[in-house]
Order: sequence, then structure tokens, then C-alpha cells
Amino acid sequence: MKQATQHVALDGNLWFTKAESKFLGGDRIALLEKIGELGSITQAAKAIGVSYKTAWEMMNQINNLSAAPLVDRATGGKGGGGASLTPAGHGLLEQFRVVQEEHRKFLKNLDLRLGDTGSLYQFLRRISMKVSARNLFNGTVASITKGAVNAEVSLTLKAGATITAVVTNGAIDNLGLKEGMDAYAIIKASSVVIATELAGAKLSTRNLLTGTIVKMVEGPVNCEIVLELPGGTTISAVITDGSAKRLGLNVGGSATALFKASSVILGVS
Repeated sequence: MKQATQHVALDGNLWFTKAESKFLGGDRIALLEKIGELGSITQAAKAIGVSYKTAWEMMNQINNLSAAPLVDRATGGKGGGGASLTPAGHGLLEQFRVVQEEHRKFLKNLDLRLGDTGSLYQFLRRISMKVSARNLFNGTVASITKGAVNAEVSLTLKAGATITAVVTNGAIDNLGLKEGMDAYAIIKASSVVIATELAGAKLSTRNLLTGTIVKMVEGPVNCEIVLELPGGTTISAVITDGSAKRLGLNVGGSATALFKASSVILGVS
């Protein structure tokens, strides 16, 4: 299954600030344009989809922050009064259009300089994922070994670390997993065991990641341990405060994170 290449298109909104407040942006420019076109704040508000009260407040703030009034409002009369742009308002619209055009050129040039944005798209997808598990890793599927019901998947992380997961064959098919494609490994911090002395130990746990303790968050009951692995990847574990003290864990010390292959959840974007 071939992954679709995604192109990231750059976009942005302009805002002018004054007196540490937002002064002019796309919505207010649209309101000014419609007032100039329709001659009415009421009609302009309807045209851009805001209430009359909101439009009136926007105009008040614009006029209060500008050096000269941008909108001339007439009250009373059979139609309830009208509104028109002052010379300053017309001039500001023209200036905004110039800046807006230069902003579009800037974004287009930046897009050209970035070139192929497929990897950027994948990165943005990764950092925008919302999961409750503390540990989320990105890697490449190195191997898939299918059994009668379950399959063993080996995922290679950066700097060569490997995570092994055991999932159902159905999950492999549903995810479309193939060797060489990108995938995520998700592990709850409560599923990670911390050890300090493993020399000669025989363990059934498939995943052992050794690193340096870079953070400890101690509480009255539990303690969160963060290990930094070679290459800069970190993994978190939540163990009891008593276990942390018994193991003599300290920031800067070495430790190993252990977790079962069945505790690893796989995902793809």
C-alpha cells in the first residue's frame, strides 16, 4: 500500500496591532470594505456574517485606535442613519491591500524555497496527534512476522533503537502495515517498568531501552521517570515512589525501561 504524498500549502492571516491591541485584520478590513460599498453598518454586518452590535463595537475600536476616524457615521433619519468611509479609511484600505499582496508574495516564495513538504506534513501530523498515553514514537517498520492469530512487528526508531509490538493479524491488515513504511508506537507510562541492574538477568519482556534519567517528578505515591535514549528520544515511566527510592534513582543516572510487546499500540497517519 503506497502512502499518499501530501503537500503542505502555506497560508497566513495579517493583523496590525496598536497600543498592544489587535487593530486591523481580515475581518475588520472586510467590514470596512462593505461599509464603503453598502453605506450602512447594518448591511455591512449582515454581509460579513456578524451581528450589528459586534460590527458597531469593531468600528468603535477601529476609530478609537486610529489617528483619524476611518468611518463617518450618521445617526437618525427614516432609515436609521448611514455610514461611509472617510478619506483616511479609503487610504488605510489601499495600504492594507499593498501589505496583503506583499504577504501573499512572501508566502509563495517561502513555499517555493521549502520545496517538497511531504516530510514537513508528516511531522506536523505527528505533533498534532492527541493521545492520552505519555509515550509516542515515530519509526519505520523493519519487519513483520505473522503467526496464526497475531503478528510481531519490529519498529526502528531514530539512532537505531528498536521497539517490538505484538498485534493481531487483523490490525496489520486494517493499518495497511508494510515493511519500510512509517508507523507510530504508543506505550502508556504505567506499562513501563524501570530497572537498574540487568546483568545476567533472563527476562521474557521483549523491549529493553537503556538511557539516562533526565527528569524525575516525585509525588506522595508515584514518581514519573523520564529517560533519554541515544539519539535524543525520551521515554516516560510511572512507578511507585517507594520503588524509585529502593532503586536509588537520580537524575543523571543510568536506567533501563522495560515493557511487553503486547503493551505497544501501533498507529499510522
